[in-house]
Amino acid sequence: MLLVLGTRNRKKRQELVDLLGDLSWELGDLNDWPGMPEVEETGSTFEENARIKAQAVAKFTGHYALGEDSGLVVPALEGAPGVYSARYAGKQGDDAANNAKLLAELDKLPDDQRDAYYVCTAVLCNPAGEVKATVEGRCHGRIIRDERGSGGFGYDPLFLILEYHHTFGELSAVVKHALSHRGRALARLRPVLRELAGESMTKVRG
Repeated sequence: MLLVLGTRNRKKRQELVDLLGDLSWELGDLNDWPGMPEVEETGSTFEENARIKAQAVAKFTGHYALGEDSGLVVPALEGAPGVYSARYAGKQGDDAANNAKLLAELDKLPDDQRDAYYVCTAVLCNPAGEVKATVEGRCHGRIIRDERGSGGFGYDPLFLILEYHHTFGELSAVVKHALSHRGRALARLRPVLRELAGESMTKVRG
């Protein structure tokens, strides 16, 4: 069975493969469907955007699809950057500009007011675009004043896990996957994927 990951971002794809690659699914992504138009994420919540993406990908490809929307929430900034995390500074996926804007917005705040959390919502759709599962994961941390580490992507070099005294940019992929919002969300999705794969094998054998 093929599961199409609703992304063209190779770093995000790799994280998803690391988290789901041991399951009995073949994993593809939107780079395998260059003709698919960009999906407009018009929702006001992570869940709405994830659903929009999953349904669009499933209907276009004719396969099971995973739509995922994630971002950073800073309570001191009234929840920003939130669903606009990837385009906080204006241009989609400009990590350097997004990080610079975040630091500027938080510049005058003391450390104890720089708490933040990552959110990931993932939606699984069947080939007809019907939602089969919706899951969410969160990870809490704090935004530091200077980037540390070259791992991960997005705001990871600024996102400090207080208990570990390291940013997501410094932690190994194995540790990050165990702690991250994306890892926690997809851990909740794994039983659903296992069940669907089992049902498919039963039908084939029958």
